[in-house]
Amino acid sequence: MRSDHHSTITIHAALLQAEQLLAPLHESARIDAEVLLSYGISQTRTYLHTWPEHPLTSEQVEHYSSLIRRRAAGEPVAYLTGRREFWSLPLTVTNATLVPRPETELLVEHALSRIPSDAIMRVADLGTGCGAIALAIASERPASRVIATDIDIQALHVARINAAQLDIDNVEFRQGEWLEPLQGECFHIIMSNPPYIGEHDPNIGQGDLRFEPSAALTAGQDGLDAIRIIVAQAKQHLLHQGWLLVEHGHEQQAEVLELLRQARYHHIQGVADLTGHDRVVIGQYLQA
Repeated sequence: MRSDHHSTITIHAALLQAEQLLAPLHESARIDAEVLLSYGISQTRTYLHTWPEHPLTSEQVEHYSSLIRRRAAGEPVAYLTGRREFWSLPLTVTNATLVPRPETELLVEHALSRIPSDAIMRVADLGTGCGAIALAIASERPASRVIATDIDIQALHVARINAAQLDIDNVEFRQGEWLEPLQGECFHIIMSNPPYIGEHDPNIGQGDLRFEPSAALTAGQDGLDAIRIIVAQAKQHLLHQGWLLVEHGHEQQAEVLELLRQARYHHIQGVADLTGHDRVVIGQYLQA
């Protein structure tokens, strides 16, 4: 991608070159190219489609080329732009946090279906990262109170920035591992998208995952260490008829369902995402 005094490169040409470079590497090549260019020149994607023949300055071309090279090397688009949309909320993300995935919105949907819109309920989000899940719930249920935990102080810093930027004030962020910061408190809903990849899984060394924090991705030999802790300890922090909702890997549902059965949760169910992959397990706590 070149621009000099004798030739200019247009938005259309820049996108075409970027897409050709990224296409063999990423299925989302066209979208990636557009998102990075709109970010690089501080314009909307609509602007790119409206003014395809608009020439770029040599500085813009240079900046865009740098972004595309980094994307080609596998760096997630969200880290390159410093933002990601989740549940229609524009979120700041850094390499201290996982990039929120669209499929995690399933967790939010099923939690919201158990919180009446005007209810004053207490919700906990464990391992909140950039705060995506907690902020989605808090934005939809302003009367409820959300407590979000994370062991990583840098991740919590990003989550607090997001809450402030979105002007969401019914969330409290606490540092600590899983349920440790919730001592003596009980909730109507406890939810988590914990790490669930096995530490020797070959996918960890591939694609975008190479750039994300491994502590937020892996959980022991079989990937279930964090889920085991959450399932075992959540009952001590759930109110009668409270719900536990946990996201998991698409080949782990049988094991996670069994963990909830052994822990004597009730009304246990597994839920698949829009692509048909098993994604979330839900269970209810009933006091004996």
